[in-house]
Amino acid sequence: MMERVINFLTLLRENNSKEWFDLHCSEWKEVRKEFNAFTEGLIEGISSFDLSVKGLSVSDCTYRINRDTRFSHNKTPYKTYIGAYIAPKGKKSGYAGYYFHIEPEGEGGFIGNSLLSAGLYMPEPVILRSVRDEIVDNGAEVMKSIESSNGFSLNHDSKLKRTPKGFSTGSEFDDVLKLKDFIINKPITNSFLRSENLLEDTLREFETATPFLTILNRAVQFGYEEMM
Repeated sequence: MMERVINFLTLLRENNSKEWFDLHCSEWKEVRKEFNAFTEGLIEGISSFDLSVKGLSVSDCTYRINRDTRFSHNKTPYKTYIGAYIAPKGKKSGYAGYYFHIEPEGEGGFIGNSLLSAGLYMPEPVILRSVRDEIVDNGAEVMKSIESSNGFSLNHDSKLKRTPKGFSTGSEFDDVLKLKDFIINKPITNSFLRSENLLEDTLREFETATPFLTILNRAVQFGYEEMM
């Protein structure tokens, strides 16, 4: 189903320049149209089991392909991946959500593969504290929600070396408290992306991650209420 998207991103990774992109702009518009249509289906499908994302638009959930190179050593102008982040109130809301990511397999990319992801990325301090409080109070529920997801695993890439200040050490949830992001991931292959049942397969996987997001967004909401 995503053959054209995969092929375009593969070529873009090999020819990441404004000159090449300008020559293939019409092709990019077709790729974006195809991906946006899929994102519409994702939003509608996820809304059937998670009402918190009901009513979102595609623009609420998708990103520009242009890179912000102002503070980066990497000056290539375009992202070589495409994604949709479907969260309550949209991608900039600060709420946990569902993330669908397409990236050609291999070295030299952003992640290095396509994946399904669910969680909370770089929460601000008050929200981070609220999520950690949730883990202290309901750690068993948090871990159960991860275990009940279909093959998703907790990402440990961004974490503290020690238990955060203000939290007791020695808890069975110490490793989770050290996290700075709270994300579960499931890599997917090009064959998964090419399936005619891609939308249905993706929705089925994301539905198993909903309990994890429900817990996170309970903590996010409490954090926002504290900030008011």
